[in-house]
Amino acid sequence: MKKENKITIQFLGAVGTVTGSKYYLKTETKSILIDCGMFQGLKKLRLMNWEKLPINVPSIDCVILTHGHLDHVGYLPKLIRSGFKGKIYGTEPTLEIAKLILEDSAKIQEEDAERANEMGYSKHKPAKPLYTLRDVEKTIPYFESKPLDTWIKIDKEISFRFRYNGHIIGATFIELKVGTKLFVFSGDIGRRNDLLMYPSQKPDKANVLFIESTYGNRLHPNNAEAQLIEVINESAKKGGTIIIPSFAVERTQMLMYFLWQLRKKGKIPNIPVYMDSPMGNNVLDIFHHNTAWHKLPVNDCNEMCKDIRKVETIEETYKLVKQKGLKIVIAGSGMASGGRVLTYMQQYLGDAKATILLVGYQAEGTRGRQLLDGIKEIKLLGQFYKVNAEIKNIEGLSAHADQNGLLDWLSNIKKAPERIFIVHGESQSADAFRVKLKDVYGWNAEIPVLNEIVKID
Repeated sequence: MKKENKITIQFLGAVGTVTGSKYYLKTETKSILIDCGMFQGLKKLRLMNWEKLPINVPSIDCVILTHGHLDHVGYLPKLIRSGFKGKIYGTEPTLEIAKLILEDSAKIQEEDAERANEMGYSKHKPAKPLYTLRDVEKTIPYFESKPLDTWIKIDKEISFRFRYNGHIIGATFIELKVGTKLFVFSGDIGRRNDLLMYPSQKPDKANVLFIESTYGNRLHPNNAEAQLIEVINESAKKGGTIIIPSFAVERTQMLMYFLWQLRKKGKIPNIPVYMDSPMGNNVLDIFHHNTAWHKLPVNDCNEMCKDIRKVETIEETYKLVKQKGLKIVIAGSGMASGGRVLTYMQQYLGDAKATILLVGYQAEGTRGRQLLDGIKEIKLLGQFYKVNAEIKNIEGLSAHADQNGLLDWLSNIKKAPERIFIVHGESQSADAFRVKLKDVYGWNAEIPVLNEIVKID
């Protein structure tokens, strides 16, 4: 009689929070890491990036990536430094995005450490980056791209495939066969009516399901366009600058397209729009040569890129910061945790005419979340700044499925999975989705805790 492969799963991140995605699957023959993300937000989470993983890193055979966002790939250079020697699998756009994001992350960390040492505001003497650009260079050779909808053998008992998931360019969910069991890792699920991405494929079955719950307790409003028009027109009347912190991947391109269309239709004034994100520029190149992955027409993309002014150098950033008059600036990062948007915030947070427009998920402990919660003074680069600018938030522009979207993504699964783990959500969101899942499908789900090890029978 054939012996079943013993399987355990350890939850190394994205439980009780939306960041740090890492799921360690161990069988009798292989050790596999699904995603390898960095923790962001609250200090207690960020400090975990410095801790040694509670697993034998050199024994990991491969890493399989759902998509290229920092909270799913940002720990990779640390993994390499800890002795990982296997393959890092992703779709071609995911690996292109991951390279950009890791380089950007390393550069910001190096600059932050240098600034902290110069100005003396770090408790660490000296302050050091989590990893450097050199560490990223050592990581990229481990990347190996794989196509959609094709089973890839890891050994005779284990194989996986990527399936299209919307969300951002290159994003997938992962189906992993281990013997007779099918594990489904949702990754981040896109929206059904996204401006740039096609609708997600859906899983047909799962023995063990890992489902994200970023918006597990919320529904997206249907009036995001009307909200955006209102915010811009009201700000235009005041004559103030509009700063939009934005994720460089998908969100920046979506905002550019949205604003370009609204100006063409005459729904907002012909305000100059600037995109200040070097990585955002590079992501546009990835859109250009991966046209099958998105809905953005080539001609529209070309016209949009000519119309919206791209800021290339930090010197141009400083010049634009001082430029008076009405303007819209899209700048990284999306949660205001770093990047060029901080330079604009230093100038405009104290300006009552200015508007800071938040357009994506703001994790606990990030500056974006603090602004959303109404903080009156915020710390930037070692100094405190008064918040006099108007803070606005438009939830409907998120690239994540809401509660209904998550439920719809599961609608093709006719037989209840044996185990369901709700991950990638803050506690209230995960628990609300657990209750909703039971109510709609009658399925029982579990909410794991950090470093918990679960045996799969």
